[in-house]
Amino acid sequence: MWNEYNNPRHIRTLNGVVELQLKIRRCQNKSCMRYKKAYRPEQEGSLALPQNEFGLDVIAYIGALRYQEHRSVPQIHTHLELKGICISKRTVTHLIDRYDELLSLWLKDHKRLKAIVANQGRVILAIDGMQPEIGHEVLWVIRDCLSGEILLAKTLLSSRNEDLVALLLEVANTLDVPIDGVVSDGQQSIRKAVGLALPKIAHGLCHYHYLKEAIIPIYEADRNALKGIEKKKLEDYEKLNVVLPMKIRIW
Repeated sequence: MWNEYNNPRHIRTLNGVVELQLKIRRCQNKSCMRYKKAYRPEQEGSLALPQNEFGLDVIAYIGALRYQEHRSVPQIHTHLELKGICISKRTVTHLIDRYDELLSLWLKDHKRLKAIVANQGRVILAIDGMQPEIGHEVLWVIRDCLSGEILLAKTLLSSRNEDLVALLLEVANTLDVPIDGVVSDGQQSIRKAVGLALPKIAHGLCHYHYLKEAIIPIYEADRNALKGIEKKKLEDYEKLNVVLPMKIRIW
């Protein structure tokens, strides 16, 4: 697919502002069912909701403070400011509503989601888990890569593969279309869960994590080569320190 255009986007996360350069691609094959339809990067959906400047990790953190620690809106606002996140109290309230919508999405938008995937005829699932801080519940989100729609969002106390199997089966048993594949960051619990829940479905890494894994051998080879160069320099330096004083004494 051709890269039609680039779309810059800024997202406020718990770790600071992240600038994304999104490459929007469109199929140029006129016989394709998705001819000229835009394909956005899969990784974008794991970072933030559409048309939202705050990351999913911020929404998950706000939800954890609200429902696990029973914090008020002013208290949540203070917590976020201490983390260096510039946000208003009105936006905190808005993001609490987004968190509630995420968790109730499967019940409220059930018919709409089924109509969207039925029109596509297939889905490619993406699964991501966000734990704002150690001790907080994990917000698990299952999305459709083709439509960009969030199909299911639930909070779990752990990341056990047994719990993830239940989430995947809930989606698979409700959608009346085939699942063509699953995309994730490759966590061991996710790999096991996909293998158990969807044993015949292809499971791969998203582009970001695929490239991250692919560069590891190159990085290791470069690091080892650098060590060899530094060692050779040190050996040459030590030889010079021994030979040079001897020559000076001879002269």
